[in-house]
Amino acid sequence: MCMKKLKNCALLPGWTGRNPGRENGCFFKRLKNIIGAAVFLAFVTQCTGIQEENSVENYKKYCLEEGFKKRVQYEKANTLQVTSGIPLTGSVESNPDKVIHFVSLVGGIITQTYFSLGDEVKKGQLLAEMRSAELNNLQSEKKSLQSRIRVAERQLESVTSMYEDNIASKKDLVEAESELNILKAELEKVTADLSLYSAAAEKGVFQIRAPAAGIITHKNITAGMQIASDDAALFTIADLSEIWILLNIYAGNVTSIEPGLKVDIRTLSYPAKVFKGSIGALSQVFDTEERVIKGRVVMKNPELLLKPGMLVDAMVIQEKDMQAVAIPTNALVFDNNQNYVVIYRDDCDLEIRNVELLTRSNGTTFISDGILDGEQVITKNNLLIYEQIKNFQQE
Repeated sequence: MCMKKLKNCALLPGWTGRNPGRENGCFFKRLKNIIGAAVFLAFVTQCTGIQEENSVENYKKYCLEEGFKKRVQYEKANTLQVTSGIPLTGSVESNPDKVIHFVSLVGGIITQTYFSLGDEVKKGQLLAEMRSAELNNLQSEKKSLQSRIRVAERQLESVTSMYEDNIASKKDLVEAESELNILKAELEKVTADLSLYSAAAEKGVFQIRAPAAGIITHKNITAGMQIASDDAALFTIADLSEIWILLNIYAGNVTSIEPGLKVDIRTLSYPAKVFKGSIGALSQVFDTEERVIKGRVVMKNPELLLKPGMLVDAMVIQEKDMQAVAIPTNALVFDNNQNYVVIYRDDCDLEIRNVELLTRSNGTTFISDGILDGEQVITKNNLLIYEQIKNFQQE
């Protein structure tokens, strides 16, 4: 009935009639409906504006600037065998089988040296000269033997002639031959000794030459120094093309380490370089001074980068019977007690992704959840990009 009244009232905007009470009721009801419709329309308009604003906001994307792209690196996540690392310390040592300690066989005085500690030498290279009384004795003995040999040769010729004329006996001939052979043998010995000592008769000195190629790792002689035969080593030559890494294995790690495990070696001298090897053997004797067991890693050293005495950090790699998605550890961003990565699809398609870590090993982090094999993660300037995306989303 009210709708009818409103309908009738709608026909008469400035209506006055026979029933004023009824007329006023229709008017106020109509006014109330008009106000409600206006409020509803305003509410709908406001909601539409908010939805449009949110829709525009959702379509905003952070894009890498062209100049900044050159400073960004990314790598693919790959499914790998899960490994764990055991950190150890150690040192570089010479291979004992390729080290020569030179000891002089004669005594004398060092007149000149031609090498220094750390020098690389070749086989046969002159290293020092030594004047010795034994050289004079050997040279005198050599000259004496040469003279006696000439006499013995003449004697043998004479006895041979007499034997052919049946004047000398067979015994005389044999004795003459034997005397000559003995003298020749003694001369060969003296000549060999002089050659062994690298005697330079014209200079009156023994020349000490390098018995093998390598690096001088120890020097114990100087010019003017007097030495005795069979004294301490004058110098040491080590072939460093192959070296040993001796690892310190503490008691808590003994059961976890065995021969054959791969090892990554790093040094302070070459922080960006990783030397790879494997444990060749474990000592069966406990080092009471350092309280460790020594593990030996035999490594090729063609560029001679590793020097005896260098300290190294080693990571022994253990493989586990499982696989997981692996990413470089430097791709992680730690924020608010959680780990994140920045996923890269293209320059305008970047995503912050929360990831769950399984384990870390030697620069690689294995992920249990949050990333798929083949997805690309930013590894350089990722923290800066992470903050930019967060700020962009909060605007």
